[in-house]
Amino acid sequence: MSKRIVITGSNRGIGFEIARQLAVLGHEIIFTARNTSKGLEAEKQLADYDVHFFQLDLEEPESIETFVHALGRHADHVDVLINNAAILKDSDYHLRNLPMEVLDRMLQVNLKGPILLTQLLLPYLLKSIDPRIVNLSSGMGALSSMGGGYPAYRISKTALNSFTAILASEQPKIKVNSVCPGWVRTDMGGANASRSVERGAETAVWLATEPAISTGKFFRDKRVIDW
Repeated sequence: MSKRIVITGSNRGIGFEIARQLAVLGHEIIFTARNTSKGLEAEKQLADYDVHFFQLDLEEPESIETFVHALGRHADHVDVLINNAAILKDSDYHLRNLPMEVLDRMLQVNLKGPILLTQLLLPYLLKSIDPRIVNLSSGMGALSSMGGGYPAYRISKTALNSFTAILASEQPKIKVNSVCPGWVRTDMGGANASRSVERGAETAVWLATEPAISTGKFFRDKRVIDW
């Protein structure tokens, strides 16, 4: 059965590959990007499929609200929300010298934006017969293996995992999970990363479509891993 799937930050990298794989499987994709021209350009690559582009900037609460209003004119429900969009802007810092403005910006895009978007889309998700939320996290946010470096990114992903667990408990009708795609060759991951973008997208696609999955878990390679 075809699902209507919202994917944030889907104009490039893992987000685009998730959108491509799901579109090929026959699902309707709500394709989003912060930059309209880049989003439309990426959308052209999926012109043969059921893909609809909407502008969305998670850094701006007004943009999130505008997106949800626009989506409401297009659709009466959403089956899957994939919170993929994120930024990494702290590679030059350690916790001792992390500027608060860097932390604030990364928390807005990587955590607060996804939370607000999820809040606003809950009424649409609860109209689905099989609602799901997939949060793109990272092993760098796992407390079980926490290390140094990239402090704001790590904190934002740890908090995103907390959001996943809390929401899964509070919304038992929705399957809510986090996924670590691994170190993927994208603009964020860099050319030396060990995984292809196809492999990085695989588990998120599986969580969005597999008939029987758990909820409130952290996955890598379709297996549960420690928070």
